[in-house]
Amino acid sequence: MSLPLIALFLAAFAFGTAEFVIAGILPDVASGLGVSVPVAGYLISGYAIGIAIGGPLLAVATKKMGRKTLILLLGGIFTLGQILCAIAPSFELLMLARILVSVVHGTYFGIAAIVAVSIVAPEKRGFAVALILSGLTVSNILGVPAGTAIGNALGWRSTFWAVGAIGLIATFGIAMFLPLQAGAAATSGSFRREFKALARQQIVTSLFIVILVMIGQYSLFTYIAPLLGEVTGLDGTTIPWVLLLYGVGSTIGVFIGGRLADWKLMPSLIVILSLQAVLFIALHLASPYPLPMAITTVLWGGANFAFGSPVQSRVLAWAGDAPNLASALIPTGFNIGIAIGAVLGANLLDAGFGYANLPLIGLVAALLAAAIAVFSHVWEKRSTPVPPAPAAAE
Repeated sequence: MSLPLIALFLAAFAFGTAEFVIAGILPDVASGLGVSVPVAGYLISGYAIGIAIGGPLLAVATKKMGRKTLILLLGGIFTLGQILCAIAPSFELLMLARILVSVVHGTYFGIAAIVAVSIVAPEKRGFAVALILSGLTVSNILGVPAGTAIGNALGWRSTFWAVGAIGLIATFGIAMFLPLQAGAAATSGSFRREFKALARQQIVTSLFIVILVMIGQYSLFTYIAPLLGEVTGLDGTTIPWVLLLYGVGSTIGVFIGGRLADWKLMPSLIVILSLQAVLFIALHLASPYPLPMAITTVLWGGANFAFGSPVQSRVLAWAGDAPNLASALIPTGFNIGIAIGAVLGANLLDAGFGYANLPLIGLVAALLAAAIAVFSHVWEKRSTPVPPAPAAAE
């Protein structure tokens, strides 16, 4: 594994930790800033909105900037944002600092994927994308527990200092090891081409697949702890271990998805989405039984994250001449799906749907996503197009 990819992974790990660790220190943040825990929860939704809206806009606005220069700028803003979070004297200023970080977060994951595939051989592009995405899953396994522990021991502000230090180290690593011309082709082409590329069916369908998968996943995962406690009957000391194994399964799934993307991209994506549907049925049936439910949850984590590399590799391939906006919209799709899934699950629970029935939402979403993938693949085969070549410098 090359040093540039490791540096890009470390930055992705820092961004992932910054997004998710707030959940572990939320009560302390609320107490420290004099707000209620539900109000403090807006720090999570505000971050998601920043990714969804600000990320694509910044990606387009900076498309003419050298990719290495841009990533270094994003890393610098990220580090500054963590410092601002650490010293924020009020909830409002902490929110503004979080939104600043979230905007560069949304841009980073699109740009980092473009850069990663530009520095590896074509047959390893799926793996390169998987390595960037694994920064998110590994941050849940290592970054969030470690950040929470630091916050509990030294105060919640110390968590932001620690995350900022990781971002600074990653930025120095990128400055040292990433080639200057990495991803240079992405700076070519016009703004009009960036928007025109979004009309390609492969990109439109990929974004719909992302949203549907996230709706299915987060309509259940948002409420996985009460499901495991109230329906499965696991005690409070066991649930974190199941969630840890879920994270391990997710990380393994990311790399399996990367390898499959390098092998047979669309057939692999269709199989992964179909497997998700099967596992949602299994979760529904296994929910009252502790051991089968724990095993199925881990497998479900792997299938959930295996789809990311194929779908993002597909977007990068079909937006090769205008990759900036299209790739930045992938995190937007993720966050739109997460928001819809969480709200949908909450509304159905309020209506008496029951925790054990939440996997049925995922089943419907996965089947729809698989159907769209099949339709898109057949359409592509019948029209026999080829992905566009990277744009020449203009």
